[in-house]
Amino acid sequence: MCGLMAVVDHPEAANLTYLGLYAQQHRGQEGVGIVCLNDDRTFSLKKGKALVSDVFRDYDFSKLPGRTSVGHVRYTTAGGSSLDNVQPIFAEISKGRVAIAHNGNLINADKLRRELIQDGAIFGTSSDTEVILHLIARTPSDIPLEEAVISALQQVQGAYSLLILFSDRLMVVRDPAGLRPLALGKLGESLVAASETCAFDLLGAEYERDVLPGELVVIPMDGKAKSYFPFKKEKSAPCIFEHVYFARPDSRVFEQNVYSVRRQMGVELARESHIEADIVVPVPDSGVTAALGYSEQARIPLELGLIRNHYVGRTFIEPMQSIRDFGVKIKHNANPEVLKGKRIVVVDDSIVRGTTSRKLVSMLRDAGAKEVHMRISSPPTMGPCYYGIDTPEKDQLIAAQKSIPEIGSYIGVDSLAYLSLEGLYKAVGVEQSKMCDACFSGEYPLGTPQQLVQIKQEQLL
Repeated sequence: MCGLMAVVDHPEAANLTYLGLYAQQHRGQEGVGIVCLNDDRTFSLKKGKALVSDVFRDYDFSKLPGRTSVGHVRYTTAGGSSLDNVQPIFAEISKGRVAIAHNGNLINADKLRRELIQDGAIFGTSSDTEVILHLIARTPSDIPLEEAVISALQQVQGAYSLLILFSDRLMVVRDPAGLRPLALGKLGESLVAASETCAFDLLGAEYERDVLPGELVVIPMDGKAKSYFPFKKEKSAPCIFEHVYFARPDSRVFEQNVYSVRRQMGVELARESHIEADIVVPVPDSGVTAALGYSEQARIPLELGLIRNHYVGRTFIEPMQSIRDFGVKIKHNANPEVLKGKRIVVVDDSIVRGTTSRKLVSMLRDAGAKEVHMRISSPPTMGPCYYGIDTPEKDQLIAAQKSIPEIGSYIGVDSLAYLSLEGLYKAVGVEQSKMCDACFSGEYPLGTPQQLVQIKQEQLL
């Protein structure tokens, strides 16, 4: 998923970018980087493989002195988690120095990478973002920067929200389908951009609007921002999983408050799958908001039957299964005083592999729960994401391998129900198929890497 942050024309640009990334730490825990454009048009860079607070602990921000900066928190989906892949990626090309930060995934990156290497390109990372950088670098040196960026992006397919910093301007871009979020705001006279508006709240910045699908916003260092729509129009398909799990509840994503949407998911879930119980227990933190809606609609009191250790990261986005299993053991603890002898409804946002849910259910029963009924505030996760969420391949997704009753038996609950896709769209408040729901429906709006290979083979034949 990754998180983006930019601050334009502010004396404390790097410090504010750091704070904005801190607010978006949930979008990536494997690395962080900040690039600053200095007054003499040179660039300064600081990045590391750790949390934002660890990389910048006791850091002297005078080493990042510029008035414009771009930052990134990394969550590995394409390329490994080495320091080389931590963004922003910085390079010097024929058009000058450039730094690029990317949220999303390119589905034709491997194909483009092979072609570029065969043509003599030298790659320093395994990230798909570097493909964009090479495509910009290979445009004719005499064409304007905007045209170079447009030409490069017309060759890529997939999801991208981008911050591209040159020595005299910042470009803010969102792909034509609008898969990943990106918002613009104002901090006094300074412009800011971020993946989520919770970053603006921390800075005291005012949210102005979302970058529109297919929009290129060019912000000169010495002039007024200009907006372009240079790409072929696509069907808008913002990622519905942002509302289900990934975004912070206090953010506005795709022009909607995430908290309100998530709470309504719980309401719709209770309408579809109500069951008699004594208490509603959320799986913290991602299930809390939906559990509030479920509790309200079902008129069953909500209790904190699971307590979370907030010093443990999000197990879903840890890259190793062994780390995920260890995280489950230390991340949550059951509260026997609340659970003993009770019929409970456990509300969570999703079930991916099923291993976490199974351990939680066992923990609840060991704490004395009489009945355990699980309710999931999204549809079954049936397919992998190719557009920027590191969901596993289909053979590791429990809903793609088992029926709902079989999943319920595997995780050990008395009953299991998911929110329907219709109910999810009702909660979000948009017409069905107006967003990307490929992980639930299997319908990929931009295609899959395998489909691209098949199309190419058919063209060759």
